[in-house]
Amino acid sequence: MALGLVAKKEIVAEISDVASRALSVAVAEYRGMGVGELTALRVKAREQGVYLRVIRNTLAKRALADSKFADIDPALTGPLIYGFSIDAPGAAARLFKDFAKGNNKLNVTALTIGNGLMGPEKLDAVASLPTRDEALAQLLATFKAPVGKFVQTINEIPSKFVRVLAAVKDTK
Repeated sequence: MALGLVAKKEIVAEISDVASRALSVAVAEYRGMGVGELTALRVKAREQGVYLRVIRNTLAKRALADSKFADIDPALTGPLIYGFSIDAPGAAARLFKDFAKGNNKLNVTALTIGNGLMGPEKLDAVASLPTRDEALAQLLATFKAPVGKFVQTINEIPSKFVRVLAAVKDTK
């Protein structure tokens, strides 16, 4: 069914808005996948906070042209499904990687995290990026020893202060 100009403008506006909030984009060819398989992929995407959409490449190019994902333009050929990671930079890549294990018809063709086009060989690297919570936990783990020493020092200050006051009092 042909889309009218108004519908095309709405799709471009929607994708532009999603791209402005997204942390990364992954695109994959879905040639040969059935409706049930695409539905299962969409369900998993919703669960993982990934915005998933089949878009005409010409509309996607327009929508992404002024975004940080404009570098993905050369890879937009063929029947593609677009995954926008909203909460974690590796979410869309992880979704496609996990789904492709059980479905060989889904082939990732390109990825970007806003700093250059990456090919499908980088799928594992992008999929292994930590979520926000994982990154914060890793950061806090590096602070554990220094913070522990700092707290211990603060706890020792009152007892040292009392000893100094007692020594000053004794000298009077």
